[in-house]
Amino acid sequence: MDISINTPALMFPAITLVMLAYTNRFLALSSRVRALHDVYKDHENKVIIHGQIKNMRYRLKLIKNMQSLGVSAFLCSILCMYMIYENLMLFAHLIFAVSMIFFAASLVISLVEINLSTKAIELELSDMEGLEDPSVIDYIKKRFEKDKN
Repeated sequence: MDISINTPALMFPAITLVMLAYTNRFLALSSRVRALHDVYKDHENKVIIHGQIKNMRYRLKLIKNMQSLGVSAFLCSILCMYMIYENLMLFAHLIFAVSMIFFAASLVISLVEINLSTKAIELELSDMEGLEDPSVIDYIKKRFEKDKN
């Protein structure tokens, strides 16, 4: 089964949108790093801040890898289109497969980074004593008890 020049071209909008999302995540994280730097100077409980810094460094590496894989997928799609143009279909198939693998790996790393970002928020909340993570059932029980009284 041969692929047409349109097949790798279909990857362009998907990769572009994902790269935009990755860039937004990077910008948000870099903004948070700058804000955390100011807090670090004045904060007494540096244990929580150290945990946040460690988390952010790892997330920055993940975002860099997500972006690198996304760009690689984009470049492979372009190269695949050239191979199709030159009628080198075996190379076109291989390069397109590599492009999809790069793109999939980028998405998997993105999922890992999203999970880490939620842990960073949990870490941020952990220094606020007395606040718990209520579940829907706890909310309903409290509401029921309140209505009962």
